[in-house]
Amino acid sequence: MSNTEGTQSPLDPMSARPLYVQLADVIAGKIESGELAPDRPIPSENHLADEYGVARLTARRAAQELRERGLIVTVRGKGSFVAAQLPGERSETTD
Repeated sequence: MSNTEGTQSPLDPMSARPLYVQLADVIAGKIESGELAPDRPIPSENHLADEYGVARLTARRAAQELRERGLIVTVRGKGSFVAAQLPGERSETTD
């Protein structure tokens, strides 16, 4: 199975936007849509690099971008997980 045949990568290497920002936006979209659920792991850097055809360093920088946005948390030795409470969400206990 080849990544270049039959699938269209959502990343545009000719864009002025860096690939890591584009990849972070794709993952953020999956988090917002619920495809990646809160408190569940996101794919590893190696998996993201293979899936999107980018360097592992690009995938690592995308994860850093997502951490800075508050969308994921990284636990050393376990991986990166979707944040339990996303930015902009508030747990409201009053009516």
